[in-house]
Amino acid sequence: MRFYSTNNSQVTVSAEQALFHSMPADKGLYMPTPLPYLGVTFFQNIASESLADIGFALSQALFGDEIGKADLEDITHNAFSFDTPVVELEPGKLSVLELFHGPSLAFKDVGARYMAALMSYYSKRKDKEVNILVATSGDTGGAVAMGFHNVPGVRVSILYPSGRVSDLQEKQLTTLGGNVQAFEVDGSFDDCQAIVKQAFMDDELNANLSLSSANSINIFRLIPQGFYYVSAYGQVKKYNRPIVFSTPSGNFGNLSAGVMVQQMGLPVDHFVAATNLNYVVPSYIKTGIYSPQSSVATISNAMDVGSPSNFIRLAHLYGDNYDRFKNNISGYFYDDEETRAGMKHFFNMYNYVSCPHTAIGMMGLEAYIRDTKRDVVGIALATAHPSKFKSLVEEVLERPVDVPERLAVLADLSKRSIRIPAQYEVFKESFLHTVL
Repeated sequence: MRFYSTNNSQVTVSAEQALFHSMPADKGLYMPTPLPYLGVTFFQNIASESLADIGFALSQALFGDEIGKADLEDITHNAFSFDTPVVELEPGKLSVLELFHGPSLAFKDVGARYMAALMSYYSKRKDKEVNILVATSGDTGGAVAMGFHNVPGVRVSILYPSGRVSDLQEKQLTTLGGNVQAFEVDGSFDDCQAIVKQAFMDDELNANLSLSSANSINIFRLIPQGFYYVSAYGQVKKYNRPIVFSTPSGNFGNLSAGVMVQQMGLPVDHFVAATNLNYVVPSYIKTGIYSPQSSVATISNAMDVGSPSNFIRLAHLYGDNYDRFKNNISGYFYDDEETRAGMKHFFNMYNYVSCPHTAIGMMGLEAYIRDTKRDVVGIALATAHPSKFKSLVEEVLERPVDVPERLAVLADLSKRSIRIPAQYEVFKESFLHTVL
């Protein structure tokens, strides 16, 4: 498997290069080539397997002989010690795909742990320490921190927007220590993301340090997220009806991963892109005009992204053809009041407790089914455990929310972060001080 830039398909790099050097020099994003078409039979044959087994089978298809079978099996089974169950609220009609059964209780555990396992495999051949830079709007940082904590030969620097992540999300970013350093930025997620992107374009930094990203700009954070779409298909294919996925979306890596496995042959009929007031992609679907904006702070903070990095990948998967894009993806967006109402609705209707992001995905799915009147199997992605937004969920539902032990233990730990303004040069100086 090789990787080309969305800006230049003629020059390709190896999987190892794409993994460790997250962005091409031409400032595009890496895409795999060839993207294997596996056909419906392949997915039917593996669909009842565990997430680890599915990850192994798809990784074999992608890597071929580049990584030995035994090593690839170790990578996938070490990464995925948990599954992603489909919970049916209305059997055969409305379901949620629970992606929060990993260590950090968020869907990003899947991508982060796969990346960490791959980097560990490749780093055995390297003498140079790898520095992971990652911007987070909430869940990415926690998943990356836990996925890479104490991985030999890797240091992690996480940038997050001050005051715009939940208390428990912040504890996941700032309490591990060791090879994980948090930078608390006085600004938005877009500011954090801009700093990370500038670091990757900084010739001085790149000449002296081996930099890589664990954001979804890194193709290997995105690829494994396709695995759980396959797992979900296996759990509902018995209904033998069209399958529609609704994906709560911020940076749009998760949806890009779904489209990627669809183009590999997974029988997905349609996607719903569900967002909060940061609705640049639903707006594009409606108008054909893509117009990034400054991000807006909402209660679904992990989706507060006004300029989603992966839009370029998503459009690229459709050959930059607007008609193909809008025919396969519908867009819906909701404000905070509607999100709260949705959380109440799903609890009252199904006794299901959802985080605000998951509620937005569920509302988008319901709206699509209502608007199209189609007889489909609808699956909304449940992206985070509701306890990660404990105070909000308890306020909205007026009931206590249980916190799993692996998250509850963080409450009494002391926060350790470096607070900086949203200025690249200040970050660079602080970053170099921590790694040199």
